[in-house]
Amino acid sequence: MPLFPLFANLQARPVLVIGGGEVATRKVLALLKAGAQIRLYAHALSPELDVLMQAGRFEQLGGEFDPAWIDDVWLVVAATDDADLNQRVATAAGARQRLVNVVDDAELSTYQVPAIVDRDPLVIAISSAGAAPMLARRLRERLERELDASVGRFAGLFARHRERIRSQFPDMNRRRRWFDRVIDGEVPLLLQAGNDDAAETAFTAALDDAGAVPARGSVQLVGTGPGDPGLLTLKALRAMNLADVLLIGDDIPDAVLELARRDASRRALPRDTDAQRHLLLELATEGLHVVALRSGAGYSDADAAAIEAALHARGLACDRVPGIAMHMHANA
Repeated sequence: MPLFPLFANLQARPVLVIGGGEVATRKVLALLKAGAQIRLYAHALSPELDVLMQAGRFEQLGGEFDPAWIDDVWLVVAATDDADLNQRVATAAGARQRLVNVVDDAELSTYQVPAIVDRDPLVIAISSAGAAPMLARRLRERLERELDASVGRFAGLFARHRERIRSQFPDMNRRRRWFDRVIDGEVPLLLQAGNDDAAETAFTAALDDAGAVPARGSVQLVGTGPGDPGLLTLKALRAMNLADVLLIGDDIPDAVLELARRDASRRALPRDTDAQRHLLLELATEGLHVVALRSGAGYSDADAAAIEAALHARGLACDRVPGIAMHMHANA
């Protein structure tokens, strides 16, 4: 991953934009939408920028480019067709340790502006690190079609009830399970159908019914298949993304683990079956959702039955998720 993804809070913060053409106009509009205070330097303004300037939406700088303009801004955007000016802007920004984006010049840029899918308050950003911007745009178009406006309204429900969710579920593991239950439940379907009032009612009902979220932990025994991430079953992928703890067996490649939940704690899965059973019991009793990963088909019937019996005796749920066996993949 050559670039570190982040989202910047530019509300009421100054940003310097160099350029006044069509590309600069798009940058200014996006920055204004984020609440930034724009300082713009350009020899000429596009008609749209001229209207914004007349309305007092940004400060226009005059004279020759002055590197000191960068001293008190948070970000710099260079969107001109003057290669020499772009170079001077990038050099001045680097000397002052300010992030700069030189449009269509990844080498001079210290940050990239991604393709964006905006479902406020949910925002999805896609970047190819400047290597294939058209691919990023195509992926954005696909997501624009697949994620309708109800997704933003769904995210808005969580935002409006954030404090109550935190107070209702102070335990992070129980809170996560509640989120999973709501996300997989009727609320998003009601929003997609345009029944926002019914969705709000269902959401608050789920919040009131905190007792429906189990306080005890659970275990999933997952087979990860032959090692190709593309051959993970959907159920295995979902399990890996719901885990509080991942117990990782031998021969699980990094490419598979990259698809697991990033903030789940990770430990080695003991090779001894009795040791596995003891560890699974210990972690699940602490209220954690534990996912044990084995390569290939995963757990044999006998191993899974022994672990399930031990967990069920303690009142703990256990689910087996078989993977694609090595020989099945080889014969395909």
